[in-house]
This record gives sequence, structure tokens and C-alpha cells, in this order.
Amino acid sequence: MQRPFPQKKPALKWLMLLLPVFFWSCENDLKKVRQISSKEVNNPVETTIGVDVIYSDSAKVKARMTAPVMLNHTSAKAEKSYYEMPKGVHIDFYDPKLKLTSTVTAEYAITKNLNKIIELHRNVVVVNDKGDTFKSEELIWDQAGKRFYSNQFSTLKTMDGNVISGSTFRCNEDLTEPEFNQATGIVNVKEGLNP
Repeated sequence: MQRPFPQKKPALKWLMLLLPVFFWSCENDLKKVRQISSKEVNNPVETTIGVDVIYSDSAKVKARMTAPVMLNHTSAKAEKSYYEMPKGVHIDFYDPKLKLTSTVTAEYAITKNLNKIIELHRNVVVVNDKGDTFKSEELIWDQAGKRFYSNQFSTLKTMDGNVISGSTFRCNEDLTEPEFNQATGIVNVKEGLNP
């Protein structure tokens, strides 16, 4: 009596059964690779290390932005191009006499090429020259409007001990005119003031 497969070679049976599965899975992976590479060819990315950008308005320095890495995502359509700073960003704002008025840091930033808006995300902190500190997970810098705003929970702590929080936030670039929606907080009132 003869057996179809010898007893000493059970691995050969398994190899014959698994071989079609192996080739099928390789074909799927190749499809994914082609898909990813075609997207990368259509949207080239330029990487810049050690970014240092000066923003000016009417030939006057307004801000200086530094970032460890900046990715320039270019597209044939200008409205789809954008810059991304995945390893964080630091922005210093200056008055017309080049005095530092406020500093912004965030763990991530993105800016579209056409709209002059920088979106700051994750652990955003703004400190003005008085020492007032703003914190949120999001802050949008509208360069044309010269304002900051956030649609996420935000907190502002002033040097005199006031702490104000709210569901949304609007302010000028030096934090001197903050506006909160649904605000709560602690406000210190000096004694002896007449109502």
C-alpha cells in the first residue's frame, strides 16, 4: 500500500497549501504600494530643516517664526498647497520698534499658501510681554486680521492672578483685548474701590 505523500515530508504538504495564499497576499501589498506611490508623485513634498522666517508688513518686521522641520506640500492647484510643521513651531511678535510683544509655541502647525492663516495645534502657549499666559489645544493666527482665535477650550492667566477660561477665544496679537464665550474664572478685585 502506497501513500500519496511520504510520512517524512509533512512540511511539503503545508508548503503546497500555503503557496497560493502567499502569492495572493503579495499581490494585495503591491497594489497598496502602487496606490501610495502614485499619491506621492502627484503631491511632492519639500522638506526644510532649521526654518527661520521673518514676517513683515509694509517693510516692518512683524514676527519671526522658527521650526525644526517644515514640509512644503505642493500641488498643481495653488489652493491645495500648504506648509506643515510637524515637530513644533515658535513665533515671536514685535512692535514697530522691534520690541518683543508676545511669544507663541505649539507642537504642530499648518498654514495654507493663499489665506495667510496659521493653525497651531497641541499644547499651544502664548506669553505676552506683561507675562500673561494663554493655553489651549488650538489657536488660529489670522495674519491679515492681526488677531488670534480658538474654537476650543482656552485659558488665560494674567500676571495679577486672574484666570479666565472659555469655550472659544478671540484676541489681538498681544493678548491685550481677550474675549471668551461661556467664560468662567477667578478675578481679583482691589479693596477700597467704589462701585
